[in-house]
Amino acid sequence: MKTQITALPKLFIGIDIHKRSWKIHCSTDLFAGKSFSMPPDPYKLQGYVQKHFPDHEVSTAYEAGCCGYSAHRTFESFGWRSLVVNPADIHRKGKEKYTKTDRIDAQLISRELKDERLEGITVPDKEREELRSLFRRRNELVKDLRRVKCMIKMQLLYFGIKVPAEFDNDHWSHAFRHWIDSQEFNYPTAKETMSSKMRNFRFVDKELRDVSSQLRAYCRKHFKKDYYLLRSVPGIGGIVAVGIISELGDLRRFNSLKHLAGYVGLAPGIYESGATSKSTGMNPRCHRLIRSYFVEASWQAIRTDPVLQAYYRKHLGKDVKKIIVKVAHKLLSRTLAVIKTETPYEIGVVA
Repeated sequence: MKTQITALPKLFIGIDIHKRSWKIHCSTDLFAGKSFSMPPDPYKLQGYVQKHFPDHEVSTAYEAGCCGYSAHRTFESFGWRSLVVNPADIHRKGKEKYTKTDRIDAQLISRELKDERLEGITVPDKEREELRSLFRRRNELVKDLRRVKCMIKMQLLYFGIKVPAEFDNDHWSHAFRHWIDSQEFNYPTAKETMSSKMRNFRFVDKELRDVSSQLRAYCRKHFKKDYYLLRSVPGIGGIVAVGIISELGDLRRFNSLKHLAGYVGLAPGIYESGATSKSTGMNPRCHRLIRSYFVEASWQAIRTDPVLQAYYRKHLGKDVKKIIVKVAHKLLSRTLAVIKTETPYEIGVVA
């Protein structure tokens, strides 16, 4: 009797990716396989697979991190199935939680991939990935500007110079900047200290403004429909709209508000056992940057939208932080609704 192969043998490759080397673990649907190190080059891995595992159906997985998605895209160009996974999704048993090496990590990824327990994160296309890099550059500049402002005020305090009451706030007007420039010191070295810090401040401030303008202009041109739909929601300005487009991608990919709220981190955690049931507060697994943007946008929304303002006032007397998170959840619901329905939001209409 003749036998015929009806299914291709399968190869599962777990990769622990680093800058200088990769730790690889290969296993098949029949055998556990072996671990080895290799240079960080997808084409060398392809050569190894073609030599030792010809005619196998290949699946690869590695943890999301600093090495990005270039390896993932190359693996897919080979015709392989490739996943980029959240490190928190890799299940560790017993003592595996207390022992960590690159080899063990590669073995765990391969095992979870073989057992079909891994779910990959959503990999953005190249356009959104590069837009996201510019958006994150803007957030770096925001932090740099805050740091430089603190350094300048600290230096004034150190020199015993009191900031006038009209300037003692977070807004640095042109009058305040000119006031700092006009300060006189006993020696030129102190003057140069302040001048150097002010030059640094002006450079970072200009970079921040330029990058913000480029982000808004790009989204107005390339994501025009979604950008203006998002802008129609009270509280969501140009930068928040850019952040949603670049960090969350196309909101149409989310099946429901629950799915989106869980991803952003605005869905409350819950602990239930027997008769005990309690909320554990905001979920620590979240998109921290976008969650913070929605919370900040909520403060603006309650100033301009009477429906959200009435909702906020209804909960007055409770913890303010908890109230604003509730408002942020409603704002997230409206954001998803305008994209799904492709209808601009109308102020005063209950969503």
